[in-house]
Amino acid sequence: MEHEVFVPVPAERLREVLDDPARVARAVPGLQQDAGAEPVAGRLKIRVGSHSVTYRGAVRISRRDGDAYAVEGAAEESRGSGSVELSLRIALREAEDGCTVVYDGTASADGRIKDLPADAVESAVIRLLNRFAEHLAAAATATATAADGETQAPPPPPPAPPGQGTDAKAEEKAPGDAGLTEEPPAPERPSVFGADVRPSSLGPAEEDEEDEEDIAEAAHARRTMIGRSAEEVDHAPPRGRYAPVPAPQTVTPPAPLRWAAPAAALAVASAIVAVRALRRRR
Repeated sequence: MEHEVFVPVPAERLREVLDDPARVARAVPGLQQDAGAEPVAGRLKIRVGSHSVTYRGAVRISRRDGDAYAVEGAAEESRGSGSVELSLRIALREAEDGCTVVYDGTASADGRIKDLPADAVESAVIRLLNRFAEHLAAAATATATAADGETQAPPPPPPAPPGQGTDAKAEEKAPGDAGLTEEPPAPERPSVFGADVRPSSLGPAEEDEEDEEDIAEAAHARRTMIGRSAEEVDHAPPRGRYAPVPAPQTVTPPAPLRWAAPAAALAVASAIVAVRALRRRR
């Protein structure tokens, strides 16, 4: 098996990733690592055509002579009796605007994968190697970006000298503004149906009772105005505590009582005279 992949990343950056087994494990596409196991160990699902095979195993990568890396791996099917063994060599060749990743090695397998078409198996392996190289390049680029960011980080601003902090800003105010503070706005007075209500001099509890009465009267007036015409509402006199005080009225007795009092007095006087006349005759 031989395959080459170009990546727009310098070879030196890729070597930094390949020297770290933990970063190599994160670059393997679709690898689910086992907790507490070797860095490059776990489950890997390979898609071959319309079929998929899941393997569980481990891969060991080590640096050899020059810029080459040796990859040794073995795995077994998670649902089956098949197995696969891999012996691969990875070399990095300098190229313009990047480098070329060269794969060269052998692999043997049995089980379900032997029953699948050979061209489909080859396409799946090539796709896996291409994505692995792309992930290595992405990891190397992220590392370079982070390193450049730390190098070019701007130094923190120097501390302000004494007398130039917040106190100095306060001293920059105009002399005429010294001792002046902004007065809070006057609280708005409550109103009922547009009429201003003067603040009460009563205590807090009594003021609450007055407010509740105002709300009740406003609600009663609103209910009584429902169904009346706009003209009646406009000309209707206010009700409740805001209704005008009626003028005092003089009470006059009805006309029939004007002669009743003199007649009664005359009748009483006539009776007294008649009684005296009878006494004299006796």
